[in-house]
Amino acid sequence: MTNSRSRNEDPRPHELPHYQALLDGTDWASLETPSGPGTGEALPAALARILNPDPVVSAAATDNALREATHQNTIYEATVPVALYVAAILDHPAIAADDFGQDADTPSHRPTLVRLLKWLSDTAYDADVECAAIGERHFGKEFLEEYGQMRAFRDLRPAFFSAVRPFLRHENADVRDAALVAAMPFAEHPVLTAHRVEPVGHARRLLATSTDRYNRDRVLDAMKAWGHDTGDLENADDIAAREHYARLKAERDSWWAADGTDGYSEAPPFRPGARSTGIR
Repeated sequence: MTNSRSRNEDPRPHELPHYQALLDGTDWASLETPSGPGTGEALPAALARILNPDPVVSAAATDNALREATHQNTIYEATVPVALYVAAILDHPAIAADDFGQDADTPSHRPTLVRLLKWLSDTAYDADVECAAIGERHFGKEFLEEYGQMRAFRDLRPAFFSAVRPFLRHENADVRDAALVAAMPFAEHPVLTAHRVEPVGHARRLLATSTDRYNRDRVLDAMKAWGHDTGDLENADDIAAREHYARLKAERDSWWAADGTDGYSEAPPFRPGARSTGIR
């Protein structure tokens, strides 16, 4: 990243910068976004609009701003300061004021808080232990050393975890679930090992109540990776999904064994439930 990375990459382990300090102190115009190098100049205004008191304006601004920070599972220079900003505004009054009862019968309605947590969790899974392992396996042990943007995001996982943790007990179930799915990859950081008990407790609650396939997959994967027996928590759909993903993994491994050239016109999915079908 540019010099702005040094200002944003390494706050104290569990402390986030103030959101306004991030807006004012980051050299946004110099940052790379999905549009290319030095294309982040519009981000400060877009991010500031997320705090608009009108929830419709806020939701649209959220989608527009976050679209400029990640694309196809790639973490850009702009991703880390945007993620810090998002984490820093989760408890802002303008976000909390969104009406969770609005359009309750409309599945497409998603409060801004849920949108922000969902983006944080998506980005966390783009930089999780499995993604890093895949990168090292196929691009060498220097993968993270050369992929500074991912390394910077991973270093900040304790701060992100601290930001989403309070929402594990939110009164709204969609917020609780979104916070949990974000908290689990953040809790992979070694300094947070002792803090995994809380999300595991919430994961058991989610698995007992939720039918959301993506959320169930994420928490089951995390619990298994942390050494928990999930046999009594899985249902028939979970087992069918696991078998389906095993077939996809076999196809992926076959594609890699052929150096990605024989038998496939394009790579098969790398991560079940991921936002795209290829690694960066």
